[in-house]
Amino acid sequence: MKSFGIYTLANDAVFDQLVALLNSIEMNVGQDIPVCVIPYNEQLDLVKQELKSRKNVILFEDWQAIQRWDNFVNQLWDNHPRASDSKLTRPGWYKGFVHRKFAAFNGDFDRFVFYDADSLAMKPIDDIYDKLNTYDLVFNDWEHAKPREKTQLNLEILENRTQLTEAELRSKIHCDSFFGSKRLLFGGEDLNILKERWIGKQEFEWIRPSSWWSSSGLFSYVSLYGDPAIFNFTLSPNTQDRTGNCANADAFVNINNVLYNQDGLKPIHRIHYMSYSSGDFVRLCQGEDVNICYRDEFLYYRFLKQPEKKPRRLKQPSIISKTNRFVQKSHKKLQRIL
Repeated sequence: MKSFGIYTLANDAVFDQLVALLNSIEMNVGQDIPVCVIPYNEQLDLVKQELKSRKNVILFEDWQAIQRWDNFVNQLWDNHPRASDSKLTRPGWYKGFVHRKFAAFNGDFDRFVFYDADSLAMKPIDDIYDKLNTYDLVFNDWEHAKPREKTQLNLEILENRTQLTEAELRSKIHCDSFFGSKRLLFGGEDLNILKERWIGKQEFEWIRPSSWWSSSGLFSYVSLYGDPAIFNFTLSPNTQDRTGNCANADAFVNINNVLYNQDGLKPIHRIHYMSYSSGDFVRLCQGEDVNICYRDEFLYYRFLKQPEKKPRRLKQPSIISKTNRFVQKSHKKLQRIL
């Protein structure tokens, strides 16, 4: 076992984002920290080729652990009242594999930090490592601050079921795009117990119907089990710890290609490009003028080791390209429905 490392989740569809993330980790976190890429699926030709050129990056190959999480998540959602919903009302990520990131709990690192692939690392993670001396789960997100009616966990039901206050419950609500934790915090028997409670005690009610099939909502539910000690930097008594992290929601300042929270120039752990598709980044890297916040920073890290391949000028897509893209998107949506 290795004492500390980093995980991410990727496949060839997010290849450009994976390269950018790995380069940002090497530049801003450390060159010697081992990184393990968990496969989203088996489309990994580009990923495997890239990993050959990186001495500290490996592929997660424990498919038994991945299958264990696949079975657990699918059994939970198959026993959810909305499992019989029409295909028209199912989210686009229905039956996807985002949950495979949780295989990190079965990996080789005793302590670890997970980054979503659509992120860039912006500073060292020594503070997270230190927090894991005291806490079981460490986060840096604002999921807990959502309005009461929009939290992924149903506060009304949980207040009655657990006797916890809203403030106590909010401190346990979190995202799954970036977190630090420990190996085997959640293991095989835990998953069996949670499955029994989900079905027998109808604890699926703890997650709002609007968050159905949400990996972060499910993670918040799972992390209620056993009452692990949780720390969220956005709830820290030290205001210097409280920063933004979302590319399309927060304001940052670029200093030598490292982003800082605009308010107070606070260092941020990472910038998260949520709400942008992997296709947006593919087109950006091919030189298309795509409307992505902090795209210059992304391009810097994506082509850090290949500056000659970086687009010199971004061009607007042609009408034909836009039309073909719309047709392809509509066709894929129709296929999902049928």
